[in-house]
Amino acid sequence: MTVDEYINSFPDSIRARLNQIRATIIENVPEAEESIAYRMPAYKTNGKPLVYFAGFKNHIGFYATPTGHAHFAEDLIKYKQGKGSVQFPLDKPLPLDLIARIVKFRVEENSIKRPKKIKIKPNH
Repeated sequence: MTVDEYINSFPDSIRARLNQIRATIIENVPEAEESIAYRMPAYKTNGKPLVYFAGFKNHIGFYATPTGHAHFAEDLIKYKQGKGSVQFPLDKPLPLDLIARIVKFRVEENSIKRPKKIKIKPNH
């Protein structure tokens, strides 16, 4: 399944919101790799997960890994959350500026090179 096929599988009202989130991500990170992962639209930068989103009956799920949500905890406090997820209700406007800020933060996180773990082989 492609991201277009995923989005087009929803009713118009949800489809419009999914397209808004997709456009916000692409606008802020045009170089992001777009795919489907965990049965939802997924984006990567530097080979690392960036953000995911998904449509549901009563909300849009947005997944920016636990660090993305922790960094914006104050801004996200008014939304229902799980570890690394937030639910944007369908009866409220999407916080597209906040989504853009979270995406930019995650891009910055993904650009930091973490040292590789060194495996030590035991001497036999």
